[in-house]
Amino acid sequence: MKKLEFYFSFRSPYSYLAIDRLGSIIDEFNLDADLRIVRPLALREPDFFKNNRPQFMGYFLQDVMREAARCGLPISHPSPDPIDMNMMTGEVNPAQPIMDNIIGLGLAAKEQGRGFAFASEVSKLVWQGTKDWNTGECLKDAAARAGLEYPVLKEWQNANQSQIKKMIEENEATQNKYHWGVPLMVLEREAFFGQDRLDALVWRLKSTHG
Repeated sequence: MKKLEFYFSFRSPYSYLAIDRLGSIIDEFNLDADLRIVRPLALREPDFFKNNRPQFMGYFLQDVMREAARCGLPISHPSPDPIDMNMMTGEVNPAQPIMDNIIGLGLAAKEQGRGFAFASEVSKLVWQGTKDWNTGECLKDAAARAGLEYPVLKEWQNANQSQIKKMIEENEATQNKYHWGVPLMVLEREAFFGQDRLDALVWRLKSTHG
């Protein structure tokens, strides 16, 4: 069974565009898949957006909308944004309660063997226009759709704060061996960056299948 690592961020629209299609690939090729949740790039590299060329954001927004249309998926601006960031200046608030919460819940879901399902459901909340998606009821319903119980996730999250920190640090350190961005798929040490590389991943799997 081939090993696949999937580096994923809840704030990445491209991660949202990739996760369900990747799930189908995992099932088709019977892959041993490992969800590796990381913080958004704006938190991992706080100066990234401040130092970008002025064309970056305009192109990024255009491309996200185009890729969503190409993939046949709805997309809308998150309400609220998963992180507290000034989009005009690129300044990022050191305190990130919304992101901290969904990362912890995502790792709790992974501990129960339902990480991909939970990440998919929360991504839909974030990127398909659900207002106040970060409230308890929305996340509770997302957990239920993923086959999980929200109170159980919260209990694990609250009891394992130091472990959550260590897991994120390990995920980000391993990710950086291959690439800084998400979604990042690593198939037995071969990296495929971006949701537009899923076809290349399938090609590689077919060329080595069996």
